Amino acid sequence: MYDDHIKKAYFAAGCFWGVEYYFENFKGVISAISGYMGGIIPNPSYQMVCTGLTGHLEVVEITYDEKFVSYEELVKHFFEIHDFSQTNGQGPDIGTQYLSGIFYDNDDEREVCEKIICFLENKGFKVATKLYSMVPFYKAEDYHQDYYERHRKVPYCHSYNKIF
Repeated sequence: MYDDHIKKAYFAAGCFWGVEYYFENFKGVISAISGYMGGIIPNPSYQMVCTGLTGHLEVVEITYDEKFVSYEELVKHFFEIHDFSQTNGQGPDIGTQYLSGIFYDNDDEREVCEKIICFLENKGFKVATKLYSMVPFYKAEDYHQDYYERHRKVPYCHSYNKIF
């Protein structure tokens, strides 16, 4: 049975391990899956994406329950867990696969993203995050899933910074 209040959102904010870490326990989030989006090769491997030649971003697919969290709250959380002003990657992870981006599914989601970016820019922030229309999501290899939980570590290039 499909519940119409169960939705998906797609965020790229550098290494997907840290993004997954900060979304997994966020209210209303059912799952956070690491993967790839935006490139030219179907079903890419991590090794392929790391070359920077495929055009893919490291992305986390968020499955969430709209009864408990809105898309706007997820987007705000996304901006609070990474340096959205960095233009060449995230923290020490440099490369096109680590760029900041949001893949939106419809005009409503795009408008939410644009509204929040406008808010941040009006507050004086430089926003490097790019918005992309929906393309296929490719789940990353199993060894990338729940990385920090399995290794009992915390992210080295992501941290929470309250903005909203």
